[in-house]
Parts: sequence; structure tokens; C-alpha cells
Amino acid sequence: MNMAHKQGTVDEGMSVWKKLLSQREIGVFFALVIMVALVTVFSEGGTFMTGSNIINILQSVSTNGIIAIGMTFVILTGGIDLSVGSTLALSGAFAALTYNSTGSSGLAFLVCLATGLVVGLFNGIMVARFNVPPFIQTLVTMTAARGITFIVTNGTPVGRVGAFITFFGRGTLLGVPVPIVLMLLAFVVGWFLLTQTTLGRYTYAIGGSEECTKLSGVNVPYYKALAYVIAGLTASIGSLILIARLNSAQPSMGDKFEMDAIAAVVIGGTSLAGGSGTIIGTFIGTLILGVLMNGMNMLGVDSFAQYVVKGGVILFAVLLETRKKGR
Repeated sequence: MNMAHKQGTVDEGMSVWKKLLSQREIGVFFALVIMVALVTVFSEGGTFMTGSNIINILQSVSTNGIIAIGMTFVILTGGIDLSVGSTLALSGAFAALTYNSTGSSGLAFLVCLATGLVVGLFNGIMVARFNVPPFIQTLVTMTAARGITFIVTNGTPVGRVGAFITFFGRGTLLGVPVPIVLMLLAFVVGWFLLTQTTLGRYTYAIGGSEECTKLSGVNVPYYKALAYVIAGLTASIGSLILIARLNSAQPSMGDKFEMDAIAAVVIGGTSLAGGSGTIIGTFIGTLILGVLMNGMNMLGVDSFAQYVVKGGVILFAVLLETRKKGR
């Protein structure tokens, strides 16, 4: 009777997990658990699982996690956004320049978000209305936005962003660093939009079959463009965190961030073909990248070798997805 009770408890526990996570997400979650266990075992004195190190990991992935949310929306539609890193840099540059010319941190905050929205809208219109391939369009935007950033900053850092913006990178809420709070809040909002709204349903539908979605009477260009707007907005939010930490805007800021965001999304189980994936998976993928980089640093892995390891992890995730598609 006791054994039956224990088995029932285990089954109930598993059913709860299945309600919270899909089969794919459970697999990615256990990959994260195994990675944490291995790094904990091999790190000196078990220093990996300390509270300070966990906070450090969450802070280090906060920017990438927020950007990855927008990337998830774009990839779910069957697209890609290579411009988020440059959008981040451009948003930060305009914010810093605004503060230094007006002294208004609040106005600089609005300019930062508006820049991301405008760049995202531009990408969305070109992809959705003019049918420019997402890879080409966002590659052009990536190059142009980076160039504009260097032009307006003269290739030098723009110092001071004001106390209001600084709070987003250095402040705390109930003892928790604000970047972590922003990341968690952004994931909750992203989850809600994808699972509980019409935007989410149509995002999945477009990635599954754009033609069928269009024949169903859905305004496909509108919802597809909206995905790129969200990507631009999340890039600008990530910019707020970075310029707040540095108290300046660096023209080279955000370089290669688009690769990390795509990696987090793919590792989290979102299909590059679109139509399949979740925000929860992206969150776990973000944590896997954070644990991987932090663990390699603690274990003394050569910095150049870390790129190879990260590439191998991404390739492994893509191969798993390809194998599943083949089945």
C-alpha cells in the first residue's frame, strides 16, 4: 500500500511537469540539470552553485535572454533577424546622445525604445510587404545600423546616460538586480503573448503554413511585421541594460549578440523552419548558454576553445531538430 502511494505521488509529480513543459522542453531542461551537475562536480570546492554565482549567471544572460524573446517570435514565423545586435548599439547611441544634449534621462529612455521599434518596423515592412527575404533584409539593416552608430558617435564611446537609465543596469528590486527582474518579466510577457493571444496563435500559424494562414483570412503581413517590431523592441530593452551598466554607449556594443540570441532559441527547441517552439524553451536555452560559458570560465577552459564548444552545442541542437523533422 505504501509502495502504491509512493508510485502515485511520483506519477502525480510527472503529470505536473508534463502540464508545465512539453516533451521537448523536458529534454532541454534535463540537459540543463545535467550540465549544472557536471560543472558543480568539477568546479573547485563546489563554488559553482553558490548564490552569488547564480546571480552572476542570471545577470550575464539577462540581455541575451531578452533579445532571444524577440528572436523567438521572428523565428516562429519562419524568419530570422540578424540586425538585433546593431539595433541594440544604435538604440544605446541615440539614448546617450539624447541625454548628453538634453540632460533628460527619461527622454533618452523613450528615444532608446523608439529606435528599436522603428528599426523593427522597417525590417517588418520590408519583409512582410515587399517580400524581401528576412536574411537579406536584416543583414542589410545590421550593416547599415552599425554604420550609422559609428557615424553619430564618431566611433567613440558616448558617456553618461543619467540616473533613471542607470537604474535598469545597476539597481535592485527587493534585493534582486533589476536586469534579472526585467528578463523574467519579459519572459512572462512573451509567454503570455504566444500562448494566450491572437498574436501568438497567428505567429505559429504563419510559421506552420503562411499560405494556408493567408487563405484563412488572416492579415499575414501585419502579424509577420509585428514579430520584427517585437524583436526591435527587445533589442532596445537589452540596450538599456548594457548602457546602464557601462554608463556609456559603445559603438561596438552588441557585436555578435544576434548569434547568441539565435543560439538560445535553437537550443531551446524552436525550429528554424518556423511554426514550432516555445518561450519556456528559449528561457531554458538561455540558461544553458549562461551555465556553459560560466562553467567553462570556472574550469579554466581556453577562451578560444570556448567558441568551439559553444558551436558544438548549437550544432548538436540543430542535429536533434533535423532528426526529429526526419522522423
